[in-house]
Amino acid sequence: MLTYNFKYELKLLLRSRWIQLLSVILLLLFGFSAFNGRQKVEKRRSDIAAAYKEMRENDAMMLILLDSVEHGLEVSVPYWTVPSSPMALGNYYPRVAAMEPQPMAFVSTGQADLFTHYVKPTATGDDNALNFTEMTSPVQLLFGSFDLAFVIMYLLPLLIIAFSYNVLSAEKESGSIRLLAAQPITIQKWVMQKLGLRFFWMAILVMVTLILSFLLIGVNIIAQATSFLGFLALVLVYMLFWFALAFLVNLQAGSSAKNAVALLGLWVVFVLFVPSVLNQLGNTIYPMPSRTLMINEMRNLKAEVAKKQDEILDNFLRDHPEYALNDTSQSRGFYHRYMASQRLIKEELSPVVQRYEEQLQKQQDWVSRFKWISPAIIAQESLNQIAGTSTKDYADFRKQVIAFAETWRGHLTPFLYNNRDFSQKDYPNLPKFGFNPISHRSEINVVILFLNSLGLFLLGFLVSTSSKKKRDLMYL
Repeated sequence: MLTYNFKYELKLLLRSRWIQLLSVILLLLFGFSAFNGRQKVEKRRSDIAAAYKEMRENDAMMLILLDSVEHGLEVSVPYWTVPSSPMALGNYYPRVAAMEPQPMAFVSTGQADLFTHYVKPTATGDDNALNFTEMTSPVQLLFGSFDLAFVIMYLLPLLIIAFSYNVLSAEKESGSIRLLAAQPITIQKWVMQKLGLRFFWMAILVMVTLILSFLLIGVNIIAQATSFLGFLALVLVYMLFWFALAFLVNLQAGSSAKNAVALLGLWVVFVLFVPSVLNQLGNTIYPMPSRTLMINEMRNLKAEVAKKQDEILDNFLRDHPEYALNDTSQSRGFYHRYMASQRLIKEELSPVVQRYEEQLQKQQDWVSRFKWISPAIIAQESLNQIAGTSTKDYADFRKQVIAFAETWRGHLTPFLYNNRDFSQKDYPNLPKFGFNPISHRSEINVVILFLNSLGLFLLGFLVSTSSKKKRDLMYL
């Protein structure tokens, strides 16, 4: 029976030109979305490359100025920007801290259209004031990006619904349902075979068109074999969920129109409604502290600290005797007091910043705790992780930048407090930022999707017994 169904289903799909039409649609969707995602990644790389080019040009000018100063020549720049001063170097010649795109970044835009990909921390800058967001068109944010993640999450389920909504109802409406009921096979097994064969052909088409799309945009699949195979596994299991949902709906033996409406309604629930509700509940249960109050608290603290900078400097030097000068003829200036006060401000503000981070983490944990309810949430999270554009990736980038900013200031602090000029021979020792991407384990998401699909198949067998279905179908 399985062999007969396989041959019959293939002939049916070829005669109805479903396979040909689906192949063209998938190739167009995957090809264009992959190309669009690739363009965004190239724009990101060009922006980072431009930032590094500007830094190298500034460094070349800095070395020229240092050479002139060391030879006692006049320089035609304002005195406060002369790089022999460690604070001038730290503020006007900062390093670039860039988040390089991952090899599969074109798969999902994720948070890449909200956050910037490079930052230039300065010596006197405030870590909490570092701008990790960029100006983005609200219209673009409203409609999102047409990338592979969008096609897989939103459009692929619609194609599956159009491909499988009338597997049983078409037999009923054509009048061949009674012949089917007389066959030595249960309705559940027959519907599962039909949907299984359609899943097989659609999976082949999806894999072939994805491979072609990747090759067309110049992706080395062999070099990214692990990520690519994980990506394919996620797509196939996500497809399996929607075929399992179609299996459950088809067994109700309703009309084709009713099946289509039911599946489209479930698409709205799982793809749009559930993610929106979970997000809103997370914001309600774990509200973020008032940003206005936090800014006011920062300003008040900075105002209080500014009044006690001399006292703070004395305490700082008492805690760091290596910076104390034995030469009483050398005085302490503005930057000595400022840098000491900034350390105190950072320590005092750490509880405020921590409250923000804790609430944000609770919101993310809330969504992760109930992500199994919606396959769209699981798919989006996994695709963002594969692309390296998830919220966790950008949060980790922010932590790395803040740590580098502290390293940058720490490197220049001895120059400042020892009243030592920066010279050309010190240039090679300047710290450099190196981005370390975090590793994700998306296997658990694939397992969750597979278990959800298996649960839907089991539910389909439980809600309709074969004997009752056949007896009812004989009189339709």
